[in-house]
Amino acid sequence: MFAGPCDFVAGAANIDAIPSPSLPEMAFVGRSNVGKSSLINALTGRNSLARTSNTPGATKQINFFRLGNACLLVDLPGYGYARISKEAAEQWRGLIFDYIRGRPTLRRVLLLIDARRGAMEADHEAMKQLDQAAVSYVVVLTKIDTLPASGRDAAVRRCLTELRGHAAAYPDVLSTSSETGQGLDILKAHLAALARP
Repeated sequence: MFAGPCDFVAGAANIDAIPSPSLPEMAFVGRSNVGKSSLINALTGRNSLARTSNTPGATKQINFFRLGNACLLVDLPGYGYARISKEAAEQWRGLIFDYIRGRPTLRRVLLLIDARRGAMEADHEAMKQLDQAAVSYVVVLTKIDTLPASGRDAAVRRCLTELRGHAAAYPDVLSTSSETGQGLDILKAHLAALARP
């Protein structure tokens, strides 16, 4: 599935611009600069499919990418970026959760968390909203290669502890690195199981 074509379908800066539901969708969400676009590029084997930037808040709309004829990968704007106005932050958060709550083809949300920092206040708020919306999500640790081996296991254990009591959370944590490819095969298998056969 991931060796086939992957094309940009649409970018939506507001809820009315979101394309009509079609294929199963898997949405990537997380704090600004957590590595959403880099992970999408690594999964699809492309360098510039999803726009990456060292500047937090680079993704300002919901971007849809068609992966073969199996599913859509959805790159959501990052949350928790302090250097934008409160009004803009609320607008982005509203767009993200309006999409998540009302999307019949959304199969899973991938909640990306920087392995170096662990879950922060904005991540806990996202988990709470996903639980309330009864939207299934899995925590994906990014940048796991930046931690020593002992720190990697500890980061996973911390996340698993934090997920207790979250009704919509997948009962496992996936560890990934867009740089080294660590964990990408497991993540691909997870996504393939949710895609159209």
